[in-house]
Amino acid sequence: MPSTSQHPHTATEPDAQTAHDAWRSSRRASVTGPTGNLSLVETSWLNDETPETIEAAAARLAAEQPATVTVTTLQRTHLDTGATEVGIRRWDADAPAIRAFDEIPTFAFDPSWVQAAQFTPVAGSRTVPFEHIRDNGGSRELVVPGDITFTRDGTRYTMSAFDDGGTLLLVFGDATNGRDDETGTYGSGRFLFVQRADEGGFGTAGEVVLDFNRAFVPPCGFSVQYNCPMPPAQNRFPGDVLAGERFVRFTDGFDVYTL
Repeated sequence: MPSTSQHPHTATEPDAQTAHDAWRSSRRASVTGPTGNLSLVETSWLNDETPETIEAAAARLAAEQPATVTVTTLQRTHLDTGATEVGIRRWDADAPAIRAFDEIPTFAFDPSWVQAAQFTPVAGSRTVPFEHIRDNGGSRELVVPGDITFTRDGTRYTMSAFDDGGTLLLVFGDATNGRDDETGTYGSGRFLFVQRADEGGFGTAGEVVLDFNRAFVPPCGFSVQYNCPMPPAQNRFPGDVLAGERFVRFTDGFDVYTL
């Protein structure tokens, strides 16, 4: 996809490149941390017959672990019943994926992929169904607080970003996903945090920034223990987004899917 958009930032390109390099360094530190994406080794869900609370189960499991392991809890909505499910996660600072991690290949910084857009909130809590990678074709309703609209290369887009703990997260796809060449990216799409261009919150309309140079590989690219949402149809570009992270590279043929 040609890069013809107007980009909203006034920072000089060297400043932007420096900021981009710092972002890449912070990403590496984040994914390799004790509870980073690479360290997640187990996600288990408690069933109704479990004779202890989630807190007690987590404390018991934590007491049995080596010093490198951290135990946390989480919850989700059951696909069929809508009930809240609770689970436990184990994170290992010495996980095989961390030891085998090499790098996250990334496209060269391109200021033309800093895309201005408009955010328009909607009344109430609108949800959009997002298919998730481990739900065997099922979808989960995620709250989408408004529409993100922009025009690029003559095409007008209206995309949906969901509320990820108070921050808008865009899940998008493009023609590079799964491609087996020097422009290929992670097969299930990529993630991007939406930046506000003014002082407003996501309850008010205003300009936002989509810096596709900071598009990143979703957590499921680092561990099969994640259940990532995939891009809905309106969040798919017909052409190439040659910006941001591409995929995760490991050494010695390591593959997270064969663990």
